[in-house]
Amino acid sequence: MFPDKPGAWTPTSWRAHEARQLPTYPDSVALARVEGELKSYPPLVFAGEARDLTDQLATVEAGKAFLLQGGDCAESFADFHPNNIRDTFRVLLQMAVVLTFASKMPVIKVGRMAGQFAKPRSGDFEEQDGVSLPSYRGDNVNDMAFTAEARTPDPERMRTGYMQSAATLNLLRAFASGGYANLHQVHKWNLDFTGRSLWSDQYKALADRIGEALDFMEACGISPETVPQLKGTSFFTSHEALLLGYEQAMTRQDSLTGDWYDTSAHMLWIGDRTRFPGSAHVEFLRGVGNPLGLKCGPTTEPDDLIRLLDTLNPGNVPGRMTLITRFGHDKVEAHLPRLIRAVRQEGRRVIWSCDPMHGNTVKAAGGLKTRPFDRILAEVKNVFAVHRAEGSHAGGIHIEMTGQNVTECTGGAIAITDEGLADRYQTQCDPRLNASQSLELAFLIAEALKAERDAHQAQAA
Repeated sequence: MFPDKPGAWTPTSWRAHEARQLPTYPDSVALARVEGELKSYPPLVFAGEARDLTDQLATVEAGKAFLLQGGDCAESFADFHPNNIRDTFRVLLQMAVVLTFASKMPVIKVGRMAGQFAKPRSGDFEEQDGVSLPSYRGDNVNDMAFTAEARTPDPERMRTGYMQSAATLNLLRAFASGGYANLHQVHKWNLDFTGRSLWSDQYKALADRIGEALDFMEACGISPETVPQLKGTSFFTSHEALLLGYEQAMTRQDSLTGDWYDTSAHMLWIGDRTRFPGSAHVEFLRGVGNPLGLKCGPTTEPDDLIRLLDTLNPGNVPGRMTLITRFGHDKVEAHLPRLIRAVRQEGRRVIWSCDPMHGNTVKAAGGLKTRPFDRILAEVKNVFAVHRAEGSHAGGIHIEMTGQNVTECTGGAIAITDEGLADRYQTQCDPRLNASQSLELAFLIAEALKAERDAHQAQAA
């Protein structure tokens, strides 16, 4: 059972709770030294930015905006390159434009970027050819190579993760405010390889309509020079707060409010494997002021969910909590309605976001993990249908994707087959949508958002 009245919170109080999914470091002295040094490093994000995201997410909860959250399954030290960061940012911009145009609502953009370096695993060890080694837990912990040295958790990797996060954030801020996100660039956001997608023509047609509207507005005196929102955008970062020693080291007390914020990212979430009663991850995150996500899977019980919300958001603050559902395409109707009803009955203020990726992972014929695009799409459609039937609001989408031309998820308009997976299978952990598939998904979600908007307008009339 979850405690009815949690005790006093400090950045270290999580250490008295059960912590699952944390690595075992062989050198505790080195771990303490690195965590101490990280504590003295500059924050990656600021408390005011996190509060701004909470305010924007409150508009999503009110049905006046949509949350788009996407990025890498697990960021890689080896793949750290400005072009990769740019291309993922570019696809998210494309998706946001499609969703905004269809829904006539702002789209809040949150990347799984600049910190998504740690991953939960189903087992502590991995076996290959009779050899058992610690599981790969993300580049912040150990290396993917299957050797004893590579798989030994190394605290120095947290320092590298911090540095790459800082550099990624610096580039993202430049892209968001330095002219790259200018709506007049909407045609230039297309990636060369998406030209083969059937959805590319639709995007180009949409870009033409936006361009014509911008030309008309400029003739009326409304331009990026007079309206700064046209030449920039807000962009936030997020990751699963898994490696608690790192998160504690990045937690600082805001000088303006006195509240504690985890400055490693604007938004943090608790995974499906770490939201159990007595969880150290729940204990840690209940005390920081950042907006939080909570993954909800088939094992999430309504009563436990309400207790979690009471613990993580006792003030029922709008925008604080995003429930990220991840059931699998064929399990939505069995699990989502009872969660929606429990949350509504208790009057909890939450955003409902759909993660159609994690419940739809399968093994392809060749042994590679994949996610069939038709199952991803089916989960999204089923989630929207359930929310519509329950009188609720599907407020967001949470996806693992990349701007790279990978072949990791089968299907979609470009029809990646099981046999074609190995062509460009590059993920560090789980399969991601590529740019073409991400854009295709955005158009399909846009259709659902437009239908929802039209239904509301019809009811209002």
